[in-house]
Amino acid sequence: MATHDTSTTTQIARTGTRALAVRSSALVARGLRDLARDSNWLIKKVFTGRSQHLAVSPAGQVCAISEHVHHGTAQVALYDIELSVPAMTLAPPAGEVSSSPEPGAVFSWSPNARYLAGASSAWPSGLHLFDLQGKLYLGKIGGADIAPANLAWSDSADYFVATSRGKRAALRVWEPRGGPPEGEAARELATPDWLEPQQAGEEFAEEGSFGGYGKAVFSPNEEALASVIEIKGEWADDSIMVADVTKLSRRKVFDARGHVTDLTWTPDSEQIIYCAAGQAYRLEPQSVNSEPLPFGAELCVCHPHLPLCVCFSSWLKNSAKGRLFLIDLNRSNAFDEYPAEGVADLRWSADGSRAYAVTRDGMAYVYEPPLI
Repeated sequence: MATHDTSTTTQIARTGTRALAVRSSALVARGLRDLARDSNWLIKKVFTGRSQHLAVSPAGQVCAISEHVHHGTAQVALYDIELSVPAMTLAPPAGEVSSSPEPGAVFSWSPNARYLAGASSAWPSGLHLFDLQGKLYLGKIGGADIAPANLAWSDSADYFVATSRGKRAALRVWEPRGGPPEGEAARELATPDWLEPQQAGEEFAEEGSFGGYGKAVFSPNEEALASVIEIKGEWADDSIMVADVTKLSRRKVFDARGHVTDLTWTPDSEQIIYCAAGQAYRLEPQSVNSEPLPFGAELCVCHPHLPLCVCFSSWLKNSAKGRLFLIDLNRSNAFDEYPAEGVADLRWSADGSRAYAVTRDGMAYVYEPPLI
């Protein structure tokens, strides 16, 4: 018969009280909040005014272009969703404002929310990097001609990607290995070589031609990078490229139905959920299978560990309003719906305990399920 050591000590050992107090206070605050509501969605006002371009961090912070101007350039205001207060304001160095033909801004937080990368047509041209822990502006990443359309870090912050549109469209990958990305990109992919000549030629600059690279996202295992290949034209169909992170030459391309507005990897890195023309789809890159899901959505992001996905649809049947909702990816059914309008960004917290949705008008919807 096997034996087990079950001996225990009868002495009481001293332990620190600070960690226990912090955990206890968080549990008490969560419990009081749960008692006062009948929904898993908590609504908060994060900032006043309106911002067309914003991004949510895994730590529950929001960055948005501020109405304040510093030395001729627009500042970035940071807000804490939990506290509903401004955290700090950042400004890139003064200089000639970008001459980008497309007005707007794009941001991306590092996984630990220490670094913020961004670009704006209201700033000097280029991709700018901030260290939020040191409250420092670190400078530009890559050349001054980079006008990114989308930015993303991998989950471990070992990789960073910037995509761009237009005549100098490219997909660029850095290898910061946990630190801030610096210098020129380690790898770059310009106009896709598989496009038909008439799609890539400048003389075919409108309908059906290559518009550039859109949303890009690393798989959780950091072996693959999925990116949208944008095709010009109101009724054109985009494509989704899935490439090897270390060798962008190894890639597969899948046709989408309409313009792709968002995409996200499932936690097992086996599938991609994407939204195109208001419809949600499931793509399996290995088996080359793609299927429409029984719901519409324009934004989506998968849970970091569980087969769950939070989505936003700006249009709901028989209603002028949109909705936020959760998807069980095993059953493909929606639950925990909540009416919402104007959502600009979705994000799960780093530990997956909550999801954030922030609107252009500064409203935050925080999903806090009881069992995650």
